[in-house]
Amino acid sequence: MNPREQHQLSAEYEMRFAGNARYRDAVWRVLTSQFFQRWIPPESTVLDVGAGWGEFINNISAKRKFALDLNDQAESHLNEDITFLNQKATEPWEIEPGSVDVIFSSNFLEHLPDHAAVFQTIAHIRTCLKDQGKLILMGPNIKFTGTRYWDFWDHRVPLTEASLAEVLGMQHFSITICRDRFLPFTMAGGFNPPLVFLKLYLQVPLAWRVFGKQFLIVSTKEAAAPSRA
Repeated sequence: MNPREQHQLSAEYEMRFAGNARYRDAVWRVLTSQFFQRWIPPESTVLDVGAGWGEFINNISAKRKFALDLNDQAESHLNEDITFLNQKATEPWEIEPGSVDVIFSSNFLEHLPDHAAVFQTIAHIRTCLKDQGKLILMGPNIKFTGTRYWDFWDHRVPLTEASLAEVLGMQHFSITICRDRFLPFTMAGGFNPPLVFLKLYLQVPLAWRVFGKQFLIVSTKEAAAPSRA
């Protein structure tokens, strides 16, 4: 990425995250502690792909933590115990194959340039996960966001829980959880409800059916089928 593109990416992050940074961090403290931590034992190695300003990876508890992001300014927002990988997700990752217990990615895959890039990123995820390692994906579901999906100019790939489940199956992941509706669409609009409502929301999946516009997928890396002669 050339300096001009890097500056543009950093400006995008600043515009979307800076004004709401404290609230976003508080939201992710609740999400990690009261929801996502259940899949991440204390001794785990965890990687956050498309980590942004590190709201997930800063707040999750794990023995080793990695964050991958193309924006070189993202590192300044990460805690000191996190190893930063400043690179494209579609290129080979600077991390040991088969070394990661859990890989997490939220609101990232839709920003990739095309379906081939999504497929390649998931291939790298598979390479870096241990056998039986977990992949947790979250993102806007175009079935429920409708045209609002395109309110973010760098959304390029329309995704649903079904389309992602299909590509995960193609790459030998078994699906544990596949929810078409989980969290509301975005925090970018400036509406910051009290965190007590979020805590209640997470405990009432029926509310997800009303307000949820993001999918949630939890999957497991399975052994690849043997090649046929």
